[in-house]
Amino acid sequence: MQRSTAGLLVAVALACLVAPLTADTQRLVQQDPVIGILTPQSIPELLTAFRQGLRDLGYVEGHNIAIEYRFADGYERLPELAAELVRLQVHCILADGTQAVLAAKHATTTIPIVFPAATDPVGQGLVVSLAQPGGNITGVTLQDHELMGKRLELLKEAVPGVTRVAYLWRALTPSAIGARLLRQETEKAAHTLGMQFHAVEVRDVDSVDAAFATIAAAHADALIVPPLAVFRESRIRIVDLAVQMRLPGMFPGRVFADAGGLMSYGPSPAANFYRTATYVDKILKGAKPADLPVEQPTKFELVINFKTAKALGITIPPTLLVLADEVIR
Repeated sequence: MQRSTAGLLVAVALACLVAPLTADTQRLVQQDPVIGILTPQSIPELLTAFRQGLRDLGYVEGHNIAIEYRFADGYERLPELAAELVRLQVHCILADGTQAVLAAKHATTTIPIVFPAATDPVGQGLVVSLAQPGGNITGVTLQDHELMGKRLELLKEAVPGVTRVAYLWRALTPSAIGARLLRQETEKAAHTLGMQFHAVEVRDVDSVDAAFATIAAAHADALIVPPLAVFRESRIRIVDLAVQMRLPGMFPGRVFADAGGLMSYGPSPAANFYRTATYVDKILKGAKPADLPVEQPTKFELVINFKTAKALGITIPPTLLVLADEVIR
């Protein structure tokens, strides 16, 4: 009887010692999913939107999901950082921008890649089609070429006297097909609206000043900027020069209006980043990127910088102010 009781006590003690080890082992085996984020630069408000999207789906960073952040501070290090995420065997890569997506694509054909913004994912060779992406890449497309006409219409409504519009563009870009499409659609819209169209190439950030000298020589009286990475990167200089030259400008996203640009119209980047969390959720639950259709944005923002309008001596029509999602005063 005593021997039986002693044996039971030993068994209980051993169980107490073994239980924590078993739990630790389970935690090692059942690790939280890891998401890699690959971007040319850190944009806190967009990353916040993505994390909020994850939270609304039940994923909390540091609790039941981990995130590995890789910011390239430009474009040169993107391939290196993409390879680093692949070595970490992350479960999914969120790649922001065409160059980031291409870097991730070259680094892996198996790890799912999700993009929050792509101008022309089919033309850029990121996916086979919007409905059936194929491969390991999917996400949200901007379809920005379809918006260029609308942007010019809004600019013309704000400044009816515009007759000569300058268009910044870059021919040599990883999204060259998308860049050409953007230019073609803008030129077509300009002619429809009775505007002269002047395309001025910007090869890199350092050539922005020279481009504006060309714009001045062309006697342009307005400016429109397409959604290309080189312009986002140099947006402060572009906006400053436009204001100095008293050029009313239409820009592709609110970061330009926040920097002092007259107007911006385009998909909400925060909404797109929020939406990509849904893709991540489906992928973690077993869905394949090849079977997840590329979505088009559903939320567009018109932002007007009223302070810049006053500085340029422009009176924004009340009808346009009513349409604006935000007026910066």
